[in-house]
Amino acid sequence: MMEHRMGVAFLAAFIATIVGANWALGEYGIVSIGFGLSAPAGVYFAGLAFALRDGVRETLGVRGTFAAILAGAVLSYFLEDARTFAIASGIAFGVSESADALVYEPLRERSRMMALGLSNTVGLALDSMLFLWLAFGSLAIIEGQLVGKFYMTAIAMLALLAWRRRDLLVGRSAA
Repeated sequence: MMEHRMGVAFLAAFIATIVGANWALGEYGIVSIGFGLSAPAGVYFAGLAFALRDGVRETLGVRGTFAAILAGAVLSYFLEDARTFAIASGIAFGVSESADALVYEPLRERSRMMALGLSNTVGLALDSMLFLWLAFGSLAIIEGQLVGKFYMTAIAMLALLAWRRRDLLVGRSAA
């Protein structure tokens, strides 16, 4: 029962990041992310989505993950300035989820943190290339897209490591 509640929380957060990414891009367009790089404004939401996506997959399975991607794309489609981005986002997230799962699943029993890091690297690279090509017809800002997503993936991984450490320190079993 607790795992199902966690899955629903991951699902809601994952859908929210998809919608947030499309909203931010529609609202703010291309933004500076530092180091002289630019990326679509939704890059931070999208980067966080990869860790949440793994949480959905762990608790609700692959079907739950694809349902969330579809829900996020459909909800985004109704945002005034995000229709084109919603379609590109849904396709890119769906394709990258497939690649992410192919990397994550075989590695997760050995080390979930390694699986998370490697699968997110593959997923965010594929998602970035596909999204930029579909949404803008160009990969001109790919470096900024990759760096921005890496920021958020690194933050999510650090948060998970801190959570696991806390669980170990208070005598809980870390999954």
